Amino acid sequence: MHAALGPAEALPADAVEVGRVIGAWGVKGALKVQAFAADAQALFSTKRWYLAPAEPPRPGGLPHPVLLRIVQAREHGDGIVATVQDLDDRNLAESLKGTRILIPRTSFPTPDEGEFYWVDLIGLAVVNREAQALGTVVGLLETGPHCVLRVQPADATAAEILIPFVDAYVDAVEQAERRIRVDWQADD
Repeated sequence: MHAALGPAEALPADAVEVGRVIGAWGVKGALKVQAFAADAQALFSTKRWYLAPAEPPRPGGLPHPVLLRIVQAREHGDGIVATVQDLDDRNLAESLKGTRILIPRTSFPTPDEGEFYWVDLIGLAVVNREAQALGTVVGLLETGPHCVLRVQPADATAAEILIPFVDAYVDAVEQAERRIRVDWQADD
């Protein structure tokens, strides 16, 4: 395998998947990337990306995580184009199609006051004003005007609760306590 794609020592414990390689760009081995966030600042905030095998693994695909040193990453159309140190072969770049891009959470830019990364909300407990536990955030939905928390009650057979992530319903996000306080009832 090309020297640019030697095995990484190990994925960082706080690695977060932020995108996928969707193909090669140009003749010199640049990568075309699909970011998972509308604002791809996490990809631009670091020059070290980890690639992990596609899920499900592709025959002849990447067999282990690798560390890429990014020379340049920029927006291009509806995606991102990244040039990688020592990667100058279009065929090798094309062979990376489908691989997952991960970066350490510690490399993310610091969000502004009152802003949160989805990855930081997933797993937080949700309680209402009456201190009733509603469940745990298992994901978020992007609806256009705002996001919606997907909350799974402790009873796994109970229906998921959807709570708009807006000030009218979210009283506080207490990351240190791993909790979100909401103005919501279990049967809303």
